[in-house]
Amino acid sequence: MTDLGNMDGYGLSDIGKVRTVNDDQFMIADLRKSMLIHQTSVVLAEQSPLFGDTLGHLLLVADGGGLTADTQASTTTVRTIAHYMLNMMPWFYRFGGQQEDDFLHELESALAKCQERVQAVADTMPTPQEMGAALTMAYITWPRLYVIHVSNSRCYLQRRAMLEQITTDHTLAQQLIESGVLPPHEGRTSRLSSVLWNAIGGGLDDLNAEVHKAKLHLGDTLLLCTDGLPKHVADGDISMLLQAQEPAQETCRKLVHIANSAGGTDNITVVVARFLRMPHEPAAALEVAANSEMATANVSQTEPAVQPAPAVAAAES
Repeated sequence: MTDLGNMDGYGLSDIGKVRTVNDDQFMIADLRKSMLIHQTSVVLAEQSPLFGDTLGHLLLVADGGGLTADTQASTTTVRTIAHYMLNMMPWFYRFGGQQEDDFLHELESALAKCQERVQAVADTMPTPQEMGAALTMAYITWPRLYVIHVSNSRCYLQRRAMLEQITTDHTLAQQLIESGVLPPHEGRTSRLSSVLWNAIGGGLDDLNAEVHKAKLHLGDTLLLCTDGLPKHVADGDISMLLQAQEPAQETCRKLVHIANSAGGTDNITVVVARFLRMPHEPAAALEVAANSEMATANVSQTEPAVQPAPAVAAAES
């Protein structure tokens, strides 16, 4: 178990039963300030460098899509996000008002940088390549959750018995479902579920970022996954595993296993984050608080827990 503060987080990536290469990538990161001391006359108990408290968690999955150069596309995407968060993004925000809007635009800029870097790598290929990647990323600064998403990987939120798919698939199949042409139950098996209208790279000129924000509750579980999981596993089965409240590592292992058992025709990558009881906080008090929150913020199909953030403009490569 990887215990990051009040979060039990774990990721697992599997090649599946058919593919010969795993084009998926994932990352779980604990973000904090640091100080590298070169000299001091003061005796410090800590060793150099010094690290501050955790200020946020970053979770992401990236899917290269199975083309020749798409392993490089997903790898470049993850490396670019890591570099941007460390070196370019002022993510030590005290959120509120304008600062939250600024942070959301920084997330948009991070995706634009991914688009730029993937295209730059494609341009160095001896022969023309259309490198593409899906990306779903969650940034958590308790209790705030921010999700930024492109393409057909997914983010789910499990709250008690309710599973909510936060993100929307950027596929032609989903567009037909939303327009009423394609029945929802046919979406998983339609060949159009693999036809993307929005992705990082992939020869597309514009990148349209989908952004959501929410307030997390203790006991919530987040799942980020590439499309190799929902291709074979229905939401009801995913929900049952997330409700089981097993350690994140065991939940990941079971999700990958059932996807492979159902065919495993694609790479399967999952990241599970369970938000545990705060240290030193009595369980009884938490239950009272949780019941009160659920009474005032009931999660239902008509009143989702996650709200879309203000519209984010398309980022051009």
